[in-house]
Amino acid sequence: MKVVLSIILAVIVGFFVAIEIGLRSLFGFGNPLIYIGDAEIGYLLAPNQRTRRFGNRIEINQYSMRGAPIPKTPAPSTLRVLLLGDSIANGGWWTDQANTISSLMMRSLTSAINQNYQEVEVLNASANSWGPRNELAYLEKFSNFNAQAVVLLINTDDLFATAPTSLPVGRDRNYPDSTPALALVEVLRRYVFTQKPIPEMKAVNNEPGDRVGFNLEAIGKIQALTSQSNSKFLLVMTPLLRELGETGSRDYEIQARQRLSDFTQAQQITYIDFLPIFNSTTNPQSLYHDHIHLNLQGNQLVSKVMERSLLELLGDAPQNKSVVNSL
Repeated sequence: MKVVLSIILAVIVGFFVAIEIGLRSLFGFGNPLIYIGDAEIGYLLAPNQRTRRFGNRIEINQYSMRGAPIPKTPAPSTLRVLLLGDSIANGGWWTDQANTISSLMMRSLTSAINQNYQEVEVLNASANSWGPRNELAYLEKFSNFNAQAVVLLINTDDLFATAPTSLPVGRDRNYPDSTPALALVEVLRRYVFTQKPIPEMKAVNNEPGDRVGFNLEAIGKIQALTSQSNSKFLLVMTPLLRELGETGSRDYEIQARQRLSDFTQAQQITYIDFLPIFNSTTNPQSLYHDHIHLNLQGNQLVSKVMERSLLELLGDAPQNKSVVNSL
């Protein structure tokens, strides 16, 4: 009887060990990206992380950017671009390191720049659900890393983003602050157990006042900081999937979009709205991973259009007509 129980116990243990190994090796569970709280930024990815999720490589450098480690100051022969954004810029678990917008831009710009530069760096300072006020706080804390250009990539929802808060860190399953003991524990937390509400988030989500105005003000401050460092500034906005086609944006989104357009004209900000660009493509739905995030095809289109505008801002467009015409 003891032998039978031992065999059964060994089989059970072996089964769970096999599951644990499979979850880690095949899907990357057990090693999630870790977040840290910040009084001004709200939260950011913990520095110096490497993981692989669903086969996609993810690396976070010493400045909480998605990318390899960098020197604080670039070499004189380096063209450095700082990309600020949320999960669309970051790429999340569904995007391999090589297929993020910043990586695509870096490779393309490397072949497009003229003899003034020998190397290109596109830094990716981003995190899930960041809004303009998070991105402003990051820029204020870390500076623009001596970038010749700063690109702010937002989406329509970011016009309504709330004030930065660290409340989700360690309490929301999407913002873990520590590594789980087992991969199976992470799977249970993410997909089986019910997310416990965070009562304090109610006040954050019900922020009073003109939320669109607050975010426009933050964009203006990002522009001002960029100008103070003699860098070029580019603002880019991608639409939600449901905004495409005949349905279009909702009334409150149309109003916010118009406010943003008027604001960019008044502030003389170079602005790219991807709503008409996506609508002009044959199958805009094919650009999306889900209702808001882009897939590789979407990232490629966005990076190409952004590259064209950057070259124009930096004065390299005449030497790169092939890049412009390819769009």
